[in-house]
Amino acid sequence: MVRPPMQDEYLGTAIDFAAPAGEPALLAPDSVQWRIYKNPIALGIGGIAAVLLEFAEPRIRSGVWDHSTYKADPIGRSRRTGLVAMLACYGPASTAKQVIGQVNRMHGKVKGETPSGDKYRAMDPVLLDWVAATASYGFLMAYDRFVHVLSDADKDRFMRDGDAIGREFGARRTPPTIAAFMGMMDELEPRFEAHPIIFEFLDIIQSGRAAPGVPRFLHRAIARASVSLLPPHIRGKLQLGARYDLTRFDRTALRVAGRLADRHVDRAAPHCQASVRLGLPHDFLFKSPAEQQRLLAIA
Repeated sequence: MVRPPMQDEYLGTAIDFAAPAGEPALLAPDSVQWRIYKNPIALGIGGIAAVLLEFAEPRIRSGVWDHSTYKADPIGRSRRTGLVAMLACYGPASTAKQVIGQVNRMHGKVKGETPSGDKYRAMDPVLLDWVAATASYGFLMAYDRFVHVLSDADKDRFMRDGDAIGREFGARRTPPTIAAFMGMMDELEPRFEAHPIIFEFLDIIQSGRAAPGVPRFLHRAIARASVSLLPPHIRGKLQLGARYDLTRFDRTALRVAGRLADRHVDRAAPHCQASVRLGLPHDFLFKSPAEQQRLLAIA
């Protein structure tokens, strides 16, 4: 039985990945983002790695912890963030821009001071750039390591194309390569610090509360995998020690899960609905690159 199109709501805005017919997304269907964002294992691991890198920065950590629902409802907050990410990739461009604009207006009210006395505001360009960059890095490296190895050309294209999404959120400096991302990290690293909130966040992930139907060992593996995406010296600075080491079983289980997820076709999923919206088969992203180009030429 086919489920109805995925419809949701964010801040009162209805989200329908299947309509209006023909409206493009912020990124093209043959982008590397469309290939990667369809995989929930890569998004889960990469999204957690991104949060770890964001929480390493005291101003971002304080902004999220003090001004969002994260403390009271971390799972709901994460799901809403995930919905916006899917919308930014697959949704109709007009809806994506409307919702992202709402997010930006909310962030515009966020300002405060860290426990050590550093003032911050959510719309600080440096912080916006870092948040956008960590998401790109996390999703890309998680897919490359736990689903399918990507070519250097695909990695660079993914990072470059991320600019189209990052700029909607207010980012002005989106690193075009992994090397450029590492350079951005080097600039911010002197501010990075370990903090109990980071460990609390990882405990929430490992608890399995986000998806009770998924075996708990897989939640623990996903948390460890996210830590494994951090450069060793950053991991050391955040004091993410041996208890977060990825085991051989973890790695094998995640690769199996990642590859199975990459072949799972769900007509109601955002990527399938978005494909139909653009006049493509619902399983467009599961076809060979040559067939995708043929279908795009027809569409």
